[in-house]
Amino acid sequence: GARQRTDLCNESLMLEKLPACGKSFEEMMKKVDSKKWCNLTEFIMYYDNFTQCTEREANNASCFWPNPLAEGFITGIHKQFFSNCTSEKVHWEDPPDEILITLILIPVMLTCAMITLVVWCSKRSDIL
Repeated sequence: GARQRTDLCNESLMLEKLPACGKSFEEMMKKVDSKKWCNLTEFIMYYDNFTQCTEREANNASCFWPNPLAEGFITGIHKQFFSNCTSEKVHWEDPPDEILITLILIPVMLTCAMITLVVWCSKRSDIL
C-alpha cells in the first residue's frame, strides 16, 4: 500500500535554505526596471521560479508548503519588492445628466408601452 510520510519538519533547515530562493529572485528582479515591479506580467516567470524554489526547499526539509515560516519569508520578499504596489481604487463618476436621463427613461417607456399593448390586446380579444 501507500507509505505514510512520518518525517518531521526540519524548520531550521528550511529557514537556512529559503534565503537562497530570495537571493535568486532578487538577482532576477534586477533585470526588471523597478518602475515595472508592480506589473506582474513583467516578472511572472521570475516569481514562479521563486515560488517553486520555496516549495522545493520546504519539501526537502520535510515541511508542508505553504507553512507559516515559509509564508513569513515570502511576505518579507513581498515587502522588499512590492511595498509600493497599492491597489488603486477606481473612482466612479455618474454619467452626464443627458445620458443618465436617457438610460432611465428608455426602460420606463418600454415598460409603459408593453403594459399598454397587453391591456389593449386583452380588450380586443375578438381579433385573436
